[in-house]
Amino acid sequence: MTVLAVQVLEAARAKSRRIATAESCTGGMVSAALTDIAGSSDVFDRGFVTYTNTAKTEMLGVRGATLEAVGAVSEEVAREMALGALVNSDAQIAVSITGIAGPGGSEFKPEGRVCFGIATQAGCQTETIEFGALGRDKVRINACDHALSLLLAAATSM
Repeated sequence: MTVLAVQVLEAARAKSRRIATAESCTGGMVSAALTDIAGSSDVFDRGFVTYTNTAKTEMLGVRGATLEAVGAVSEEVAREMALGALVNSDAQIAVSITGIAGPGGSEFKPEGRVCFGIATQAGCQTETIEFGALGRDKVRINACDHALSLLLAAATSM
């Protein structure tokens, strides 16, 4: 995780871009990975840990209607989270993560399903990754790594 986080910071720094995160199931792991690196404050603007639906609505502007219609673990909510992080920060790149780390899940939203959003001024892309029932720790670590990969790709392509 550390090497990837260093690459994210270097890429964003090279383009004079700032980063924000909006995390649910990872509980701040992406923010921690970035801020574990000395000097990250010139790139990392802020992180939102929005574990509850209320927090998603209050801090990021996720619409209650979206949460009711599709649930928190959805690309629609990941999109609103990422865009909300951009609007509520001084960042030019924002990543969002919302998923089911486990244990548990359902037939319709199984354990290991994680939805991501990556937003810039050019727009927002979303995707869903099915990590599977790897166990809570591994799902969260994989989600964190994937979010860092999305940040790296966004920072490199700007």
